[in-house]
Amino acid sequence: MGDVELRVARADEHDLISGLFGAAMMFDASPDDLGRQLFEPERALVATDGDELIGTTRALTRELSVPGAVIDAAHVTGVGVRATHRRRGVMSSLIGRQLREVPEAIAVLWASEPAIYGRFGYGSAAREASYEVDLHHVGPPNDRIRPGALGVLTVDEAIKELPSVLRRLQEQRAGVSGRSELLWQKHLQDKAEYRNGRTAQQILVHRDADGTIDGYALWRGKMNWLPSGSPANEVYVEELAAPDPTAYRELWQHLLTMDLSAKLVYGHASVDEPLQQLVRMPTSLDRRLGDSLWVRVTDVPRALQQRRYAAPLDVVLDVTDELIAANTGRFRLTADETSATCGPTNDPADLSLTTTELGATYLGDRSLAEFATTGRVVEHTPGALTRTATALRWPLGPVSLEIF
Repeated sequence: MGDVELRVARADEHDLISGLFGAAMMFDASPDDLGRQLFEPERALVATDGDELIGTTRALTRELSVPGAVIDAAHVTGVGVRATHRRRGVMSSLIGRQLREVPEAIAVLWASEPAIYGRFGYGSAAREASYEVDLHHVGPPNDRIRPGALGVLTVDEAIKELPSVLRRLQEQRAGVSGRSELLWQKHLQDKAEYRNGRTAQQILVHRDADGTIDGYALWRGKMNWLPSGSPANEVYVEELAAPDPTAYRELWQHLLTMDLSAKLVYGHASVDEPLQQLVRMPTSLDRRLGDSLWVRVTDVPRALQQRRYAAPLDVVLDVTDELIAANTGRFRLTADETSATCGPTNDPADLSLTTTELGATYLGDRSLAEFATTGRVVEHTPGALTRTATALRWPLGPVSLEIF
């Protein structure tokens, strides 16, 4: 191997980068015009060995909802190294440079291999629930209230109508990524080769009494028959956003009672998903938990100022960051439900921790006290851990609706 160099990608390298990432993940990449339009070469890094492209990582410019706010967050994706160049420090060099250069105060990603990203200060900050529902036994409630109406949208209609619903969900829950018009087009792109034998994507919406869309679900069906000849179709819910309680209830009522269907599959749900409240037999909701968003704090004071807190707090944090020198030091955080300030201080520390623990608790799902039990957070001032852990938590759990 020759000398490996890192550089910013060129605008004409989208297809090469997509192909490299696909090969690293063992799938055939098929770049399209929308992918090329969304490509941000100035936010992509590549590693080269001579004339050969051997590694890459990208950051997407998107917003993310956090406790009490919607902020800019670097959405990291497309991290891959050519198989012939693994275990040679290429990925470490790419990720390290990326994290030191992103302009946002936090970076987020979905970890295909969680063991990798903890080494770089990422913390698992949000969990997701996946459901496989037995529709014959789950028993949705009978007490239906329908002041609104269900309907369907075309893709063009959805691109105009659905962003406002997603924004309302961002105001309600942390972890929700915003979408530009181009991202909506990409998200609703429905290529037949990616359907896995399922129907075309259906865009189901709920309208309130005034005709305003206040909730939507993206779903597909799949025909299936039992050996006995009985129908046992399958319903796959790909995304559901309904910040309005009536819309949420009515959308699920419809999806849980599809004719000729025996199974419903739903991923990307929150851990506290209200679906559990809507059925008579919650035990028929076969639920599995896993990680979704990982958060990396890249600018400690700015990140802590950008979110809101569930209780008043005045605490000095002694933070360690082995990758970004400016994050190492003591910072005083003064915050409440409406505002926050954070800056360097020489005052004695109340708590010691690293940016990994800050990232893991940033979205309000995990408790800082969890990390104190293993010594990863150290309390110096009695009561500081309880106060800080309480302030960092948030009433509703975060949810990430898509793998980006």
